[in-house]
Amino acid sequence: MFVVAQLGARMHYAVPRILSQGGMLERLYTDLYAPRTVRSALRVSSRFAPRGLRRWLARASEQIPENKITSFPLMGLEYYLRQKFSDATRPVSAAYLWAGREFCRLVIGKGLLDAQAVYTFNSAGLELLHHARANGLFAVMEQTIAPAAIEEDLLRAETVDHSGWEPARVHDRYRAQLAERERAEWESAHLILCASEFVRDGINKCGGPVERCCVVPYGVESLPGAPPRNGRGSGHRTLCVLTVGAVGLRKGTPYVLAAARSLRGRAEFRVVGDAKAGGYIRPTPSDNLMLLRSVPRSEIQVHYDWADVFLLPSICEGSATVCYEALAAGLPVITTPNSGSIVRDGIDGYIVPIRSCEAIVERLERLASDRDLLASMSKKARERSAEYTIEKYGERLLAAIARVWQNA
Repeated sequence: MFVVAQLGARMHYAVPRILSQGGMLERLYTDLYAPRTVRSALRVSSRFAPRGLRRWLARASEQIPENKITSFPLMGLEYYLRQKFSDATRPVSAAYLWAGREFCRLVIGKGLLDAQAVYTFNSAGLELLHHARANGLFAVMEQTIAPAAIEEDLLRAETVDHSGWEPARVHDRYRAQLAERERAEWESAHLILCASEFVRDGINKCGGPVERCCVVPYGVESLPGAPPRNGRGSGHRTLCVLTVGAVGLRKGTPYVLAAARSLRGRAEFRVVGDAKAGGYIRPTPSDNLMLLRSVPRSEIQVHYDWADVFLLPSICEGSATVCYEALAAGLPVITTPNSGSIVRDGIDGYIVPIRSCEAIVERLERLASDRDLLASMSKKARERSAEYTIEKYGERLLAAIARVWQNA
């Protein structure tokens, strides 16, 4: 039986749902969670509610019994405000550090009940991992993104190349502390789960215990209201290119904008995502570029249905779930090795080098001029996604845990 300590609703609470369905969930501890009674009371008005309220109401899962969920809403609200009002003197990394420590304190205070294992996520589980190991419990941590030290090096180069997009990454003692906290979590865990080779390679480069790492790619479930692909791309003159994710340097937004400029008149671009907190540049729309704010997951399908191709030129990820969703929607995906995706180059999409607008434009032009290739890749994308459903992710996850636990 597991205690899962999870800040946020990552992958719609996929891990605690999988454990619950397998009869292995003792307790989910989280920050902001929308109880069923609140969701029921606001169901009628939620469609017209402010965006923040709609996103909070989406923080729920019908597959997890509510008597197994303990949330800390006041802590979650403070965490949200610390991130929202971060600045150069109090960067967002300070909010991450505070949240990890405070969350562990609250979880330990509530207790681990009858659990035999804990499941934590990077930077938010150190004290809990120590507590679990001291009490003889099996300790699992998931590294959801490349290590902080790797991310820092990559993004420092981006702030130099794209001055004005985000504050210069001068020495940030909080970032250094986050990196040290992650290293301590690796040493405290029996098992380190990584969703991609990119993440595991990052741990290896940082001198972490790579022998404890296990790569388990994610999986996604069908989006609400997802219709079958109707082949819209084959009859349209311009290629429709979709990007979903925060607008900022880590997601490679400057390269999306550069590709849009290069392909004016030949492709339409749509970016769905909020500008990164603390960023300076707010991109402006153009005749072939539409910028939309992020939407709840229940409303994203309309954008996948609009698109012919999905583009995510990320500089640093773990394994971007939007790539899995795009494949499931029948969209060929153009992305980078650093996105940690399951895309097969030249089969259901293309893998391009980071920071290469030229490579992005060349692949998009290829798909725009060869609609048979586009249709073939779309079919292969759906076939690929069938291997990465939430059910198959659960099978891979539980098998990886069982292999290590029985030898711990």
